[in-house]
Amino acid sequence: MDRGNMYEGKNMALFEEEMDSNPMVSSLLNKLANYTNVTQGVVEHEADEDSKRKEVKTMLTAISMSAIATNGVVPAGGSYYMISRSLGPEFGGAVGLCFYLGTTFAGAMYILGTIEILLTYISPSAAIFKAEEVGEETEAMLNNMRVYGTCIIILMAIVVFVGVKYVNKLALVFLACVILSIIAIYAGVIKTAIDPPDFPICLLGNRTLSKRSFDVCAKFTERNNKTKTTNLWLLFCNSSLPTAMCDDYFSLNNVTEIQGIPGILSGVLIDNLWSTYSEKGSIVERKNQPSISGSEDIKIGGRPYVFTDIMTYFTVLVGIYFPSVTGIMAGSNRSGDLKDAQKSIPTGTILAISTTSFIYLSCIVLFGACIEGVVLRDKFGEAVDGNLVVGTLAWPSPWVIVIGSFFSTCGAGLQSLTGAPRLLQAIARDGIVPFIQVFGHGKANGEPTWALLLTAAICEIGILIASLDNVAPILSMFFLMCYMFVNLACAVQTLLRTPNWRPRFKYYHWTLSFLGMSLCLALMFICSWYYALIAMLIAGCIYKYIEYRGAEKEWGDGIRGLSLNAARYALLRVEDGPPHTKNWRPQLLVLLNLDCEQLVKHPRLLSFTSQLKAGKGLTIVGSVLQGTYLDKCVETQKAEENVKALMGVEKTKGFCQIVVSPSFRDGISHLIQSAGLGGMKHNTVLMAWPQSWKQTENHFSWKNFVDTVRETTAAQQALLVAKNIDLFPTNQERFTEGNIDVWWIVHDGGMLMLLPFLLRQHKVWRKCKMRIFTVAQMDDNSIQMKKDLQMFLYHLRLNAEVEVVEMFENDISAFTYEKTLMMEQRSQMLKQMQLSKNEREREIQSITDESRGSVRRKSCSSPQSIGQDVQALLNNDYEKEEAQLIHDRNTASRSAPAVKTSVAAAMPEKVQMTWTKEKFVAEKHKNKDTNVSGFKDIFSMKPNQSNVRRMHTAVKLNGVVLNKSQHAQLVLLNMPGPPKNRKGDENYMEFLEVLTEGLDRVLLVRGSGREVITIYS
Repeated sequence: MDRGNMYEGKNMALFEEEMDSNPMVSSLLNKLANYTNVTQGVVEHEADEDSKRKEVKTMLTAISMSAIATNGVVPAGGSYYMISRSLGPEFGGAVGLCFYLGTTFAGAMYILGTIEILLTYISPSAAIFKAEEVGEETEAMLNNMRVYGTCIIILMAIVVFVGVKYVNKLALVFLACVILSIIAIYAGVIKTAIDPPDFPICLLGNRTLSKRSFDVCAKFTERNNKTKTTNLWLLFCNSSLPTAMCDDYFSLNNVTEIQGIPGILSGVLIDNLWSTYSEKGSIVERKNQPSISGSEDIKIGGRPYVFTDIMTYFTVLVGIYFPSVTGIMAGSNRSGDLKDAQKSIPTGTILAISTTSFIYLSCIVLFGACIEGVVLRDKFGEAVDGNLVVGTLAWPSPWVIVIGSFFSTCGAGLQSLTGAPRLLQAIARDGIVPFIQVFGHGKANGEPTWALLLTAAICEIGILIASLDNVAPILSMFFLMCYMFVNLACAVQTLLRTPNWRPRFKYYHWTLSFLGMSLCLALMFICSWYYALIAMLIAGCIYKYIEYRGAEKEWGDGIRGLSLNAARYALLRVEDGPPHTKNWRPQLLVLLNLDCEQLVKHPRLLSFTSQLKAGKGLTIVGSVLQGTYLDKCVETQKAEENVKALMGVEKTKGFCQIVVSPSFRDGISHLIQSAGLGGMKHNTVLMAWPQSWKQTENHFSWKNFVDTVRETTAAQQALLVAKNIDLFPTNQERFTEGNIDVWWIVHDGGMLMLLPFLLRQHKVWRKCKMRIFTVAQMDDNSIQMKKDLQMFLYHLRLNAEVEVVEMFENDISAFTYEKTLMMEQRSQMLKQMQLSKNEREREIQSITDESRGSVRRKSCSSPQSIGQDVQALLNNDYEKEEAQLIHDRNTASRSAPAVKTSVAAAMPEKVQMTWTKEKFVAEKHKNKDTNVSGFKDIFSMKPNQSNVRRMHTAVKLNGVVLNKSQHAQLVLLNMPGPPKNRKGDENYMEFLEVLTEGLDRVLLVRGSGREVITIYS
C-alpha cells in the first residue's frame, strides 16, 4: 500500500480528537462573520441565560466621639487616633493632618483676635503703625497685628514648651475671666429692664448714620440764640448756609436719635425675630421707620451712612458662627495628658457642649431682645463710634467684657498651641507619613518639641497673612471634615458589629452618627461648595500619598471590616452564575516552580502575568512543596514571603497560595480544584513549559504536565503555557516594533483573539502589531476565508493584519517517518526499563552487550545513528554499582525548513547494587536470551500510523510557523489536547516540542470551552 494514501487527512491529525468541540477555523469563519458564532461545544452566555443645626451637629458628633473614646484606651492623638483606628491609617492620616492645619490656623486667628481687642479697646495708643490718611486704618491695623502677633506667638510657644501644667494653670485664670464676663452680660440684660443704658444712634429717615464724622445728631443747632448748621449738614450739603444745595434724601427726611439698647422690655425682639439679609454695599436701615426716597444714588460714597461690607445670607452667617463651636475637640486633642480619657472625654465634651450651647442660644435671644437691629448689623460699630456694644450692655463695667474677651481669645490660642503639636506628634509616631516622622520626637517627658516648633511656624504664617477672611472658611471645612469622619467611624463600627466594639458609653445609635455625618457634609457645601471641594481635594491628596508611600498598618480598622463585609456580599452575588461574555477576563492561577531555597525559578512568569493583567481581575500565584505540612511549615512561610516579595517587585497584584502535599502531582490538582473563593475563582491556568521534562530529577515531569493539561480541561478552565519563559520581557523592557502573531488553527472560544488585545494594553507590548494567521486546507477557499476573518475582526473591534496560509496535503516525508519511529522506540525502551532494581540492572547489561549490532544496522536509516543514541543511553559500568539511562538527541534535516528535536530521558532513580563477579555472569547468561529478543523486537517494530500522522502535523505546521513568525516578538498557538489513550502521553510531549521548535517566545493556548469574546455590544 502506498504510504501517502495510508494517512489520509493527516495535515491536522494533531487536533483531530477534539474536532467535535473545537472545530477548525476554516469551517467556522463564515458563521463567525455572519453573526452565527454560537458553536457546538461553546455556549454563548445569552443563550445560557434564557432563564438649630450646628448644636445638633456638634452634639451628635460628641455622642459619636464618646462612643469611640469609651471603646478602649485612647492615647495621644485624640480625634486622629479615633478616626485612624476606626477607619484606617489613610483616612486617619488625611483627616488628622487637615484637622491639625485647621487647629493651627485657628490658633493664629485667636491670636489676631487678641491683638485686635488689645489695640482697639484696651490700649489704642500702643499701635506702632497709625493711619495717616482716611482709608488706611485697615492696613495699619494689619501691620500692627503682624508685629504684636509675632511677639505673642513666641511668648505662647515658650509657655507651652516649659510644660503643659503651666498651660493648665493659666487656663483656670482664663476660665475665671470668661465666666465673670458671661455673668456680667446676664446681669446687664437684667439691668436693662430697670435702667437701660444711654447708647444713642443717629438715623436719617430709616438709614443708619456713622458717628465717626460728626458729633451732633441734628441738621441744626442753637448757638448764642442763633440757628447754625451742624457738621452733619456739611456732609450732605455744598455749604454751611441754610439755603445751600443739599442731598435729596437729606432734604426730604428728618434726623432722629434713638437708643441702641432700648432694653429687654422694649419689644424690639419682635422686629429682630426675622431675618434681614442684604447685598454688599447696601445701607443698614431700620425697619418700620418712616422714610421718603430721594432721587440720588444711595450707593455713592462720601455720605456718612453705615454700609454692609459683605453680602449676608444664612450660609455666610453659619460660616461666621461655626468657629465658636469648634472647641469640642480641645479635650480629645490632649487625650494623652488625661488621667482617664475614657471617662473625661465623654463627660467633659458633652457637658461643655451643653453649657456653651445654652450660653450661645440664650445670648442670641437676649441680644435680639435688648439691642436694636441696626446696631446688631453694624459690623464695625460705626453707628456707636466704635464702642463695644456688649461692653455697654454688661454690668457693672464694659472692662469686664473687654478683659474677658482678651483672655478668652488668648486662652483659645494657647489651647491650640498645646493640642495641635500633640496631634502632629501622634501622627508622626505612627509612621504613616514618612516625611513628618522627625516631629514624633520630643523631650524626655514626651513633650512634642519639634512639633511645637512647626506649629508655631505655621501660626506665624497665619499671623503674617493677618487678614484671614479668605483662609477662615477652609479651616471650618477641615473641622467639619474631622467631625464628619468621627461620626462615620462610629456608624461603621456600629453597623459592622465587630466583636471588639464594646463602648461603655451606651447612649448612641448608628442613625444618630449617620445624621451627624450628613449634617456635617451638608454644612460644608451650604457654607461654601468650592471651599468644601478644595478641602476634600487636599484630604484626598494626603490620602493617596499615605496609601502610596505610607507604612502598612493593621489596626483592625472598620474600613477593613467594611471591605470584608463588602467582599462577602459581592462574593455571594457573583456566586449566582458565570460572568457574561462581555465581562469575561482571564482570572489567573499562576503555577510557579521553586528551587531548594524556596526562590522562584522563573520570575519572568510573574512579569508576564502583570503584563497580561495590568492589575485587573483576579490573580492567584500558587506553588507546591512536597512533603507534610508539619515538616514543611517553616519552608512554607519562607516560600510565601519570597513569592510575595517577587510579586511586589513585578507589580503583580494578587494573592499567594502555597500548598504542601506528599505528592507534587496532588498538590497541583488541589490548587486547580480549590484555589479561590466562591465566584472569585480562577478560570485560567498559567504555567511555564517544563524545559527539562526529559530529566527525571525535575519534579515537574512530563507526566505531571500532561495530567495538569487534562485537569484544566476537565475543570473547564483555560490553559496558557509559556515556552522559553526566561526569554520573555521584563516590565522595564519596551518593544518599539515587532509583531504578536496569532496562529488560529481551531476555534475554542476566542482566547487567542483576546490575549493579544490584553497584552497590548501594557506598555511593554503597546507598540507591537497584531497579526492573525489561519490555515486553509485543500478544499477551502482561502480568499473567502480571509474576507470572513477580516469581517469577524471588524465586528470584534480588533485591529490586526490577516493572512491565510495554504497548507496542502502531501506525502509524509521519510524524516517524519523515521522521527516517529525513533520516538516510539525510545518510548518502548523506557517502558521495558520500568522493572525492579535487579531486573533493571540485568536489562541494561544485556542491552550493552547484545544490541550494538542492531543499533549499527539501524543507524543507516537516519542522519544520526539510533544505535549511537542507544549506546549513549545505555552507557553503563556495573563495577561502579550504578545504572543510568540517557537518551540523547535525534536530529534530522532532510525536509525544509529544518527541524531540530531534542529528546533526553533518564532513569527514574539511581540503582545501587552489590554484585560479585560470579553472580553477575550467572545472571547475565540466565536472562540473556530474553533481553536480546525483547530489544530485537524494539528495533524491528513499525511506527503507529496515528503517531506518524500527528508527527506529520507537528513537523509541517512548525515549518509554516517558522517561515512566517520566526522573528515575531510573541507567537500564540492553539495547544492540541493530550491523547485520550494515556499510553501515548510521552509522545504528546514530543509532538509539542516539535510543533514549537525554533521559536523564541511561544504561548500555547487552550480554551475553556466557552466563548470569551463577542461581537455584540
